[in-house]
Amino acid sequence: MKRRAILLSVFPILAAFALSAPSARGQATPVSPGPKGPMLYRQICATCHAGSRSANGAPSLTELMALSPESIYATLSTGTMAVVGKKLTDDQRRALAAYLGGRPFDLTDNGSAEKMPNRCASNPPFADAAGSPSWNGWSPNLQNTRFDPAANAGLSAADLPHLKLAWAFGFPNGDTVYSQPTVVGGRVFIGSDMAYVYSLDAETGCVYWSYRTKAGVKSAPTVGPLKGVGAARYGVFVGDLRGNVYALDAATGKELWTARPEPHYAARIAGGLVYYDGVVYVPGSAIEEVFASDVSYACCTFRGNVAALDANTGKKVWKTYVIPETPKRTRKNVRGVQLWAPAGAAVWNAPTIDPQRHALYVGTGDAYTEPAAKTSDSIVAMDLRTGKILWSFQAVKNDAWAGGCYPKPTDNCPKHLGPDHDFGASPVLVNLAGGRSLLLGTPKSGTVFALDPDRNGALVWKLPTTETVAPNNGQIAFGGASDGKDVYLALEDGTFIAVNLATGRPAWRVRLEDFTALGPSTPTGEFRTKQGLRFGQSAAVTEIPGAVLTGGWDGILRALSPTDGKAIWQFNTVRNYETVNGVAGKGGSMGGPGVTVVNGTLYVGSGYANMGGGLPGNVLLAFRPAPSAAGNVH
Repeated sequence: MKRRAILLSVFPILAAFALSAPSARGQATPVSPGPKGPMLYRQICATCHAGSRSANGAPSLTELMALSPESIYATLSTGTMAVVGKKLTDDQRRALAAYLGGRPFDLTDNGSAEKMPNRCASNPPFADAAGSPSWNGWSPNLQNTRFDPAANAGLSAADLPHLKLAWAFGFPNGDTVYSQPTVVGGRVFIGSDMAYVYSLDAETGCVYWSYRTKAGVKSAPTVGPLKGVGAARYGVFVGDLRGNVYALDAATGKELWTARPEPHYAARIAGGLVYYDGVVYVPGSAIEEVFASDVSYACCTFRGNVAALDANTGKKVWKTYVIPETPKRTRKNVRGVQLWAPAGAAVWNAPTIDPQRHALYVGTGDAYTEPAAKTSDSIVAMDLRTGKILWSFQAVKNDAWAGGCYPKPTDNCPKHLGPDHDFGASPVLVNLAGGRSLLLGTPKSGTVFALDPDRNGALVWKLPTTETVAPNNGQIAFGGASDGKDVYLALEDGTFIAVNLATGRPAWRVRLEDFTALGPSTPTGEFRTKQGLRFGQSAAVTEIPGAVLTGGWDGILRALSPTDGKAIWQFNTVRNYETVNGVAGKGGSMGGPGVTVVNGTLYVGSGYANMGGGLPGNVLLAFRPAPSAAGNVH
């Protein structure tokens, strides 16, 4: 499949956003019958709302996007914009409101905990987060190794063949589970693509509370202690796909503060937030490259960034753009639209914290403009206290790429398109025997880079994990797991590989198609034919002692031996579920977040329509060992 075809299938809403980005020429066109929300904005709203409020008195697009769909609908129906709204059908007003509001239009608040039959009977005080096993954020540790030690996991490799589904929670109206569950203090915290954050009881799945965000939540929530914030002792921190950060009382879900650290209208938060020592670290990404090829769009001005916010107040401690240079005017395109550079290098992974070296590490994405910035497709180290860039290592040079530029580029596009080899995965900090440390970077190219954090990121070794050319979505998307001896990586082409950290050489390699022999209830080939699912893995890998866990596009969750890659257990999540909250539940692909294992329970989200070829789903599944082998799930 060509890149543009993939892009449009991967991000249908975002690709449509390309048609609605503020026009530099401000030309309005007649409303055609029944257009979608993005096109409606372009046709009837952009003339007045593309500029700043100070220019014409009308709210800017950024200000409109901060409103809820319901308030926009009310303004178009009976409010100050009713004159304009009368020219639209009710369906058109709803479509426009949903587009600008960043989430589905819903007057009934259908996804709220108040509408669910499984409300917890009581809401006791939130337990001391340090007093029980937890998986807090993208990884159970600040180094983002995604390795969970036995005492915290509470599950062994021997337990896996005896796992039984304990409960399933259904996300109302959802089709993509791309927020990874955090488990702290006996509660599960998770966001939804339908713009809610939920707090569930880890044991039963009953729901304590929900909070409605302004847009879908892709990031993994993180929990941390608070000081001087009323009665709240712990906060839950989460970001949404409009760039908003929320601090919620972990016990009640009450909003404590909100912030939007990056004002760019295309900003989004796609990576997990990280709490450390009273500060919340926020990775900054955007969707600007998706509509960069539109010649009516003044491309491009977004720069990837990391913001450090005070956990108690939300106030900015520091903010660093990974491209230090401010975008400047370059040339005008064939439409006479002013173009800008440099731009890009979005950060869409959870930061890695290194307290010993007082450093923070992130991976960056491709450049949107050329020449590509030297910090695009890079590992960037920042000072934890100030945000100052300490050093950077660029894995791929000259990778200027923009959505919609392939196979038919426009005058907005880079003249020489790069391979689109972002660092989507968080850097992994590992400690080897003898006290030596390595910082592992795994970009979409599939090459593993081992850097020395004590020598300003000097390259120690690198290894291409496969000779196969990386597919359009990349060989490695959300990263692997490491126990300090090896790093375990799932590849998009269906290969799984272990790499020895001391030598930089493969320890073993397997092809996951071979694992269907475990039983007829996991018919990989059958589902590829009937459901049209592609094969391979993009979801993050998780490791517990004796087992490596990986979820596939085929909907199968697999456990492999870290010794040789042999299958220990697998479960086909593509099925219907009776959920604890009464929502019709269905499993699907797994393409983003990985497995969370804590205190004897394995949690995994099933459903990932966010990428081309993925099967929709809307369930969070919780597994525990059955009392005997008779309870095995296969």
